[in-house]
Amino acid sequence: MNMKKTLIGGLLGAGVLAVSTMSASAAIVCSGNTCWHVAERYDYPPAANVIIHDDDWRPGPAVVFHEHEGRGYWRGDRWTDW
Repeated sequence: MNMKKTLIGGLLGAGVLAVSTMSASAAIVCSGNTCWHVAERYDYPPAANVIIHDDDWRPGPAVVFHEHEGRGYWRGDRWTDW
């Protein structure tokens, strides 16, 4: 009985982990050589001229990260909310 509970608990834990991994939508968004991390993937307006990379993307040495909370994008040194 104890082995059965352990097995069920392990399966439930693995299931929760799998679902949370699939629902994670973190990404790296870049406008020119300026990039930032986002927790959600947005459909950016065409005028934003951004490129969305997977979270495991590795930038080159010329890339600068400017983090910012909320929905928007960097245009030069200015954050644009939308």
